[in-house]
Amino acid sequence: MSERTEEAQALSVHGGSMHPEDRTPLIEVRHLTAGYGETPILEDLNFSVYPGEIFVVLGGSGCGKSTLLKHMIGLLPPMGGNVFIGGEEITGAEDSARDRILRRFGVLYQSGALLSSMTVAENIALPLEEFTSLERDQIDLLVRMKLQLVSMDGSGSLLPSELSGGMRKRAGLARAMAMDPEILFFDEPSAGLDPVTSADLDALILELNRALGTTMVLVTHELQSIMNTATRVIMLDRESRGIIAEGDPHALKANAPDPRVRDFFQRKPSLRRR
Repeated sequence: MSERTEEAQALSVHGGSMHPEDRTPLIEVRHLTAGYGETPILEDLNFSVYPGEIFVVLGGSGCGKSTLLKHMIGLLPPMGGNVFIGGEEITGAEDSARDRILRRFGVLYQSGALLSSMTVAENIALPLEEFTSLERDQIDLLVRMKLQLVSMDGSGSLLPSELSGGMRKRAGLARAMAMDPEILFFDEPSAGLDPVTSADLDALILELNRALGTTMVLVTHELQSIMNTATRVIMLDRESRGIIAEGDPHALKANAPDPRVRDFFQRKPSLRRR
C-alpha cells in the first residue's frame, strides 16, 4: 500500500486514530487577506490542510469561498499574507518555481471548463501533451486510465455538448487528475446536479480519496455533500470576513457554540436572529 493511500485511510471520514495535526501540513494559509482592488472580502485567515484530508470550505452566499479558492490556486494575488503548497510559497513564486507548484494540484471548476471544440479524450490529453514528453501511445493509455477512474470508459470520443451535467463534471475531474496531482481542488462540485447525480459524485470523491490518497479541498455550500465527504471543514462568514468555525462537520452541527454555525448546519433561517 502506498504512503499516500495509508494517509488517506488514516484521515478518512470513517475514522482512524491519527489526528491530522500530527502530520506536516500540505497546504498552509497564513494571515491571508483576500479581495478585489482595495476591497477586502476575507481578512487574516489562518488554517492548514493535511495529507489525505477531504477539507471543505463552506459558508453562505457572498462569504468569500470562491475568492479564497482563487487565491489558494494562485489565480489572484493576495492583499496580504501567504499560501504555501508543500512548503513552497505560491503567492510569490515566479516562472519555473510557480510552474512546479502548479503541477502539484489539479482543479475541477464549477462548469467543468472543458474545451467545447475538443473531445473528452482530447481535453484530458491536453495537459499531458503540454507538460510532458510522453509518446502518443502512452498519453492515450493514460487518458483511458483516467476515464476508467471516473467511470467513463468508452466516452473519450464524445464532445462536451454530448455529455450530461454529471458526465461533464466527471470528465473535468479526469482532466484535473491527468498529471497525477497530490491535491485536487473542487469549486462547487455539486452545483447544477440533481440529488442522485450529486450523491454519485460524492461517492466518487470518497472512492478516489481512499484509493489514491489524494488530498482534496472542496468549496461548497451543499449540506449533504459536506456531511457525506468532509474530514474537516472551515466555515467563512461574510460579516466577520473570516473563519467562524473549524472542525468535524458532524460535531459542529450538534455542538458549535456559535449560533450562526448551528443554523447553517441545521438549515435554520437567519431572520430569527434579527
